[in-house]
Amino acid sequence: MSLTANWSYPTAIRFGAGRITELADACQQLGIKRPLLVTDKGLASLPITTSTLDLMQREGLGRALFCEVHPNPDDHALDAGLEVYRSGNHDGVIAFGGGSGLDLAKLLAFMAGQTRSVWDFEDIDDWWTRADADAIAPIIAVPTTAGTGSEVGRASILTNSATHVKKIIFHPKMLPSIVICDPELTVGMPSVITAGTGLDAFIHSFEAYCSPFYHPMSQGIALEGMRLVKEYLPRAFADGSDIEARGHMMSAAAMGATAFQKGLGAVHALSHPVGAVYNTPHGMTNAIALPAVIRFNRRAIEERVEPLAAYLGIAGGFDGFLEWVIEFSEAMDVPKSLSALGVDRKQIELLAQMAVDDPSAGGNPIPLTVDATRTLYQELI
Repeated sequence: MSLTANWSYPTAIRFGAGRITELADACQQLGIKRPLLVTDKGLASLPITTSTLDLMQREGLGRALFCEVHPNPDDHALDAGLEVYRSGNHDGVIAFGGGSGLDLAKLLAFMAGQTRSVWDFEDIDDWWTRADADAIAPIIAVPTTAGTGSEVGRASILTNSATHVKKIIFHPKMLPSIVICDPELTVGMPSVITAGTGLDAFIHSFEAYCSPFYHPMSQGIALEGMRLVKEYLPRAFADGSDIEARGHMMSAAAMGATAFQKGLGAVHALSHPVGAVYNTPHGMTNAIALPAVIRFNRRAIEERVEPLAAYLGIAGGFDGFLEWVIEFSEAMDVPKSLSALGVDRKQIELLAQMAVDDPSAGGNPIPLTVDATRTLYQELI
């Protein structure tokens, strides 16, 4: 089977090895003549980034770069990026990298022509209608990890530097117009990042699958997304040059992000505050929290997990699935506690309140309370 395709769900996706060479054509299609490539500091000097900048330069697109992006980007990074974008008279954004780089790039394109504060566009009610939709710059997304799926999302997560709280900023036009999914760009990804991002993709699909809201299309996508992770993440983890495994993992990442339109849950509600306060890697933080959340939600999700386990070829129903999750995480070298990431028990009260207030909490099958999140953190730290 050839892993090459053109998709239009949920947006136009050019999928396949080597398709980064189509970047200039994508820019031309969107009328972008002076793009700003946005990525994180870790990627800025790597060959995949410099070769992409070389490609842009050869095609007459310049080689403008903004790379002051940290693992959990905040409003300071957004302001710095906007200054670069506006001073360079750029007319579009190439979002290049993992979730942090993609999220901030999408926000730059969104905020470039706005006059209100970014916090006025938080994902609350219809706040997105406050934005000037015509002032949003075109976005091309090029993921270099296989986890967050931000390339197919209509929102970005931004940390408020004053409160250390992560906020979701939403607008339908933040969905990139063109996505280039080239698995060759993920070949050099270290095994620890392969594991963390891959487990993040699995958890996106799992939480969407267990969400109590109605969205049968998301249910189907989530099921297959989890199967792809189960089958191909071990291969990508063991051999980073396995291009077939890398390709399927890129698909699983996009599927997870598409599926969680149905909702997320306690894993992300617990993970977001930890990431905001301690700057921990998002995927690994999620992976540590997953088993405890599965146990917490048991009475609400057991009937749903049993057919999931059967679909994935896991014997033993709910208990068999939980045991598999723990063994799968161990095989990916996931730490056993959040304390391994530097999380301190002294912050439990703060984290518990932040978790209850996180938007993801609303999608948990069992309503979250401060007492419940406090107990979960006590188990996890």
